[in-house]
Amino acid sequence: MQPETRYARSGDVHIAYQVVGEGPLDLVLVPGFVSQLDMQWADAGMARFLRGLASFARLILFDKRGTGLSDPVGAAPTLEERMDDVRAVMDAVGSERAALFGLSEGGPMSALFAATHPERTAALVLCGSFAVGVDVTRDNPGGERWHQIGATVRNALEHWGEGQLLALFAPSLAGWDAYRRVWGGFERAALSPGMARALWQIVSSIDVRHVLPAIRVPTLVLRRTEDFMPIGLSRQLADEIPGARFVELPGDHLPSTGDVEGLVGEIRSFLTGVREEPSADRVLATVLFTDIVGSTARAAAVGDRAWRDLLGDYHGLVRGELARFRGREVKTLGDGFLATFDGPGRAIHCACAIRDRVRPLGMQVRAGLHTGECELMGDDVGGIAVHIGARVMANAAPDEVLVSSTVRDLVVGSSVRFGDRGPRALQGVPGEWRLFVVEGGAA
Repeated sequence: MQPETRYARSGDVHIAYQVVGEGPLDLVLVPGFVSQLDMQWADAGMARFLRGLASFARLILFDKRGTGLSDPVGAAPTLEERMDDVRAVMDAVGSERAALFGLSEGGPMSALFAATHPERTAALVLCGSFAVGVDVTRDNPGGERWHQIGATVRNALEHWGEGQLLALFAPSLAGWDAYRRVWGGFERAALSPGMARALWQIVSSIDVRHVLPAIRVPTLVLRRTEDFMPIGLSRQLADEIPGARFVELPGDHLPSTGDVEGLVGEIRSFLTGVREEPSADRVLATVLFTDIVGSTARAAAVGDRAWRDLLGDYHGLVRGELARFRGREVKTLGDGFLATFDGPGRAIHCACAIRDRVRPLGMQVRAGLHTGECELMGDDVGGIAVHIGARVMANAAPDEVLVSSTVRDLVVGSSVRFGDRGPRALQGVPGEWRLFVVEGGAA
């Protein structure tokens, strides 16, 4: 029987989800480019695959915002918004901690979620997935083949709903005209043509390679021998995620084809053997540093008492914006703040809001942001990511919000616009770092 479809609220968006099975392990399936909760059960192979997963776990399924049965949205969702949606669904079903199964395009967000929220991630399975999109030119492990696939997908987008993606996803079924027509209907039910194009622009620009070393949960990387994705993409995931296991199995990209039972068995063997708790003392976070420009001269000009009053107003404004954008104040550093966020987009908007709100006080601030693995030390944080964040801020001009390329890459597809400040040497940090200034104000 097809499971009941319910809805979870993620901000103002309704996310459609289903729950199947009653196993001791919660398993969240993060779907790929095309998904539609109800229609997937009409496919015998997909139903067999999902029932197999539900035989040993409580399987949690959902459609991403803008796709399938979830609310339509005006723009393709960012990775940060998708993480919010996963949390909303987990909260709705009472799942405090789950294994994540990132299928295809669902893999990059799953990797980011596992690094950012290890306390909610029991394990990570990445199947037919990647860390870097087809349009990323620097050191792309997919090579020329990956770029050729991009051209194939873009052509299929111009014929959306005709089932052309089937030739990539399941070449073993592509010659079956009836199934291609069914797949065309699945495309139309999953995504509108406009949303398909917008989503592909985001997918093709994804780059989460810098996240991979920060993942500290047990990870399985699966690839099928006839998968259209170059093997270098899977190898990179396995090589750069600490302790990840790489397994190659026969079959197409779609898990509903070929040896479904063998694929389910490999996932079951990996997940039911997971016993070790992830390390809770390291987590991926976005670090925000702020500092008042010219504070010493301003204090001398207005006097100690007036300066204390101004600082009190400043601290109140900053803490109000941190609360609004879900930031965590770590500590004050002289005239500045150190705060962390679980999403880089919120951190950017918070920094812009702080910059804009303090102007009526006659103050200017500079802000710097970096996303990386942080060491949790009680209420404090440490590690190289914190040092990089501080050095990024030191390079900012008055009234500037400056970010590292890592932050810029993680908010691709959002409304945030950047100006390139070029490569910089950060004091005490090896190599050169490309920095970007946020253009515009807070959302």
